[in-house]
Amino acid sequence: MTKTELYSRYAIASQEDRCAPRVRLRIQAALRASGSQGFPVVVTDLSMAGFACEAVSSMPVGTLCWLTLPGMSGLQSEVAWNNGIMIGCAFSNLLNGAVLDSIVARHG
Repeated sequence: MTKTELYSRYAIASQEDRCAPRVRLRIQAALRASGSQGFPVVVTDLSMAGFACEAVSSMPVGTLCWLTLPGMSGLQSEVAWNNGIMIGCAFSNLLNGAVLDSIVARHG
């Protein structure tokens, strides 16, 4: 998938996601940039389209990365923004609604 396709998909999802609020939670997880070792993060915001996490990192916008939540395999995403202490990422594939509900039930 090209960056243009990813951003287009994310833009559409973010518009659709407005009718379903993002879920605020706190989940200990790991984030790993492509070709790097993972590091611990705290996911604070989750939706079908992406997530935000507490992480002191210099990962630039556009970095391909994987979020690993407890009990799940890595979810491919791309850094959409980074303010130095928080990172926001867009999932490469929208998170299934049932999977999101399951995560919220366990950690929300």
